[in-house]
Amino acid sequence: MLGLELVVVLGAAVLVGNVLGQRFRVAPPVVLLIVGALIGLVPAVRQTQLPPDVVLLLFLPVLLYWESLTTSMREIRTNLRGIVLLSTVLVILTAGAVAVAGHALGLPWGPAWALGAAVAPTDATAVSALAGALPRRQITVLRAESLVNDGTALVIYGLAVGITVGEKHLTVPHVGALFLLAYGGGAAVGVAVAWVNMNLRRRLDDPLLGNLVMILAPFTAYLLAELIHASGVLAVVVSGLIMVQVAPSLIRAEHRRQALAFWPLATFIINGALFVLVGVELQYALRHLSRSDLRDALIAIGAVSLVLVAVRFAFLFSSAYLIRAIDRRPEQRLRRISDRARVVSGLAGFRGAVSLAVALSVPQTLDSGEPFPGRAFIVFVTSGVIVVTLVVQGLLLPGVVRWARLPRDTSVDEEQILAETTATEEALKALPQLAAEQGTTPKVVEWLRQEYEANLATVRARGAGTDDDPALLHNRHYTDLRLALIATKRATVVRLRDESQIDDTVLRRLQAALDNEEVRLAGGEQVE
Repeated sequence: MLGLELVVVLGAAVLVGNVLGQRFRVAPPVVLLIVGALIGLVPAVRQTQLPPDVVLLLFLPVLLYWESLTTSMREIRTNLRGIVLLSTVLVILTAGAVAVAGHALGLPWGPAWALGAAVAPTDATAVSALAGALPRRQITVLRAESLVNDGTALVIYGLAVGITVGEKHLTVPHVGALFLLAYGGGAAVGVAVAWVNMNLRRRLDDPLLGNLVMILAPFTAYLLAELIHASGVLAVVVSGLIMVQVAPSLIRAEHRRQALAFWPLATFIINGALFVLVGVELQYALRHLSRSDLRDALIAIGAVSLVLVAVRFAFLFSSAYLIRAIDRRPEQRLRRISDRARVVSGLAGFRGAVSLAVALSVPQTLDSGEPFPGRAFIVFVTSGVIVVTLVVQGLLLPGVVRWARLPRDTSVDEEQILAETTATEEALKALPQLAAEQGTTPKVVEWLRQEYEANLATVRARGAGTDDDPALLHNRHYTDLRLALIATKRATVVRLRDESQIDDTVLRRLQAALDNEEVRLAGGEQVE
């Protein structure tokens, strides 16, 4: 199939899947998987094989970088111990349990461990897409776990494949060196790329060039890490986490506006396309299995899916009670969550793009030239497990969240009110001195004071939760009138263009200014 045709098909599938998901109130990834499986029935698509490098080098860095840019470093620091345990110990235990199950189902130990490594890590993009209703703390822990655990899984995968093809021997120093290189090397590369990124962004005034640097950063971090056999995933994540700390004081406003217009759309398309491709890949793997192998693979999908859930639940509960027994500090008690919340976290262990990429990366042949044992079986089972976790767990999760009766997380709204109030109060205090330094006329100072005081009254009323407060009514009337005036100005500018009194270039400039004002008034620029 031609590349352009594939692009059109994927784009249309993402559009249809999301529309149907919203229409029937089903998580879009679930619908996208089904759409992908149906597309796989089309004869022209049947021969399309997704190269693993496409996921690892083209899709994954962008998604991981945006996830790291939009996560909370404060929550990561607060829950660091749990995140480390989930992204290392749990991954190793999960890979081992799946390897035992795979070996019991007929796979040799090397391929069984490769299967375990493929399905062990959870997926950050799937977590963000399917677990959005959870409290902020749980979302942050799940996302951070998914951002880091890929490095552990890829080390296990490298060992499993290396031993199977005859390249590696399993020794404790060798395994330790691989983990040190994966994490230490990946983190070092991430720091280096972030440092270069910061210095370039500080010197570039052109928003287009600044955002080009931002686009290159995740690909550069991933590529450099892979060249030294470190974790490209960790390099991207570390680079993004550093940038999210320095960006507010480093990057100019026009750079951010342009980035916020590009990245959400790009990650939305890429994320949706990946879910569609998982469905397509399931069809491809299905056609490369015999009838008896298919029966065994379907049994394996069920068994491995159960193992994943069982190991995750067992680890979440046992580690929590073990930590409670060891660490009795008062601050540790504040971090505790209920057993019902832990059930929700256990069910939110979705698999996705990294698992598919790892399975597809299994080599076709051994050093001897013989086929790699069970490669088609590994790809099919991994694809099936991804589908099961996304579809079954994704459909069950909303009901489990309702059952868990998790407390409503209002901390973000409360902290936003605090920040807006404090910032406006500080600005009002600084107004006289700044006006004197700038030589501003008293009339302009009075205009600004009235505007800021009205904004402060609105923020305080919003924090008090009184919808009928005069300040809120005033702000609502003011906003509605300003939006109506903007609509009138836009219609006038379009009319002038239609009458050939102004050029399209002038229209675009004025339209951009009006759009920015409208979005600001409507409160549509929010990024988590």
